Parts: sequence; C-alpha cells; structure tokens
Amino acid sequence: MVQRSADRPTLQGRSALVTGGGSGIGLAAAAALVADGADVTLMGRTADKLEAAAEQLRQQAPEGVRVRTSAGDVTADADVAAAVALADADQTLRIVVASAGDGTMGPVVATSTEEWNRILGVTLTGVFLVFREAGAAIVRNGGGSMVAVSSVASRLTHRFMAPYSVAKAGVDMLVKVTADELGRAGVRVNAVNPGIIRTDLVAMIEEESSVGQSYLNNTPLGRFGEVGDVAPLIRFLCGPESGFITGETVGADGGHHLRDGPDYLEWAEGLYGDAAHGRVPAPE
Repeated sequence: MVQRSADRPTLQGRSALVTGGGSGIGLAAAAALVADGADVTLMGRTADKLEAAAEQLRQQAPEGVRVRTSAGDVTADADVAAAVALADADQTLRIVVASAGDGTMGPVVATSTEEWNRILGVTLTGVFLVFREAGAAIVRNGGGSMVAVSSVASRLTHRFMAPYSVAKAGVDMLVKVTADELGRAGVRVNAVNPGIIRTDLVAMIEEESSVGQSYLNNTPLGRFGEVGDVAPLIRFLCGPESGFITGETVGADGGHHLRDGPDYLEWAEGLYGDAAHGRVPAPE
C-alpha cells in the first residue's frame, strides 16, 4: 500500500470513485488516494471482492476517511449512475479513476462479434459512461480530475489483441476530447498507459514463457511492472500537484513504447492454428 507523504498536499474533503477498484491497479490507486485523505468509493462487478478490498483500505486509512463500495457493471448505465451517486452523496466528488477493463486473445479473422463487443463494452464504453456521469457531477462540484487507465497497447500494435488495443486507443482519444470539452469547467482529464503490470489480468504470463520473454525484450528497463509503479502516477494526476496538466496520455511502461509490441504468436498458433496466420476455411 502507498504511504502518505507529509510534504505534499492532502486530498481531505474530496471524494473519489475508482472503477475496477477490487484489485490490481485500481486498488493500488485507491490506496494512494485514501492515504492522502480522500474518501473513496470502489466499483466492481463482485460485491464480496469489493468489500474485502474496502476492508483492506479501511484498516490503513487515516482517521475519518470513508471507504465505500458499489457493486455493478461499468457497461450498465444504471449501475454507473448508482456508483456516482454514492461517491457524490455529499457533493464532494472531485476525483475519478476509470480502471475497469478486460482483454482477450485471438486473431482478427477468428474474433466473434460477441467477443469484440464485450471487450469494447467494458474497456471503452465503460470509461465513457463513467466520464459522462461522474464528469457532470464534478462540474457541479467546481472541478476536479478524471484519470483513465489505458495501456501501451493503445500505442503499439499487439497482434492477436485487436479488441483490447482498439478499445485502449479509443480511451486515449476519449480522454483528449473530454479534456478539451471540460477544461473550462475546471475538470482535468488524463490517462496513464501502463506496460505489462503484475495483476490478475495477466497472471498467466510468466517471465520464462515466450510471451513473457517478448515483453522483457521490448522493455528497456528489463522487468515486469508492479502496481506500485503506476499508482503514484495516478495519484499525481488526481491531485493539485498536476493542476496544469490535462489531455495527456502518460506512459508507465518501463520504456516499452520505444520498441515493439509483445509476441503472442506461439500461443495464438496453439489455440487457433492456421487462423493465427490469417488462413481460415472458405465458407461452404
């Protein structure tokens, strides 16, 4: 967990909404916000997982800081509206971290419309709904900051990850347009673009595997990232220290953006055969 720094402004009196807050980058970002005095509402799909994460935060929170949960789906208008309403119960919502997302692997020629829509729904439409609902509340409250968790996959082609890459590229542009629209209302909007970070989403990728080695070979710093490499950046973009920064997509990828995307070919061949090379049977 992130410890509060005594020599920087706190976030006391501000409320934050963190989607995807039950684990990974979302939970680490929530911990950084709580440590600096912000009340935090965690949103995620699984109530038990959220409550366990919330209790973890409460045990380390400064006195008086509240941690609440709102179980729901970021692709459902009503669920997002309910989470925003809870986070803004005292009209103090000033911070949003949109961390919810999902991924898949498969060749474009073997990706179903259902899978395409599912990934874009969670990873892109979910950010849009959060920005729409929370952005309006933050404007009413006098301004604040919204941060989306994007990915280096928005910048580099990730073969066999088309829905995820396209969704993250969409997130980056959504951040820029929203920042442009809401700047005069005092709302700053930015994104962080992590590389490979040790979270549940990528738990299957071991450093010794061919995919893991491709990540390491394309990362100048030569290691996988940790959630603690990303959370302080999110905290910075949420707070007054970054008060003149908006519309930015800031990398936290160990330099991965300087090289090439990861190589999933071996895995794709094992799962999809010839489709990994664009060859599919002709329709009967």
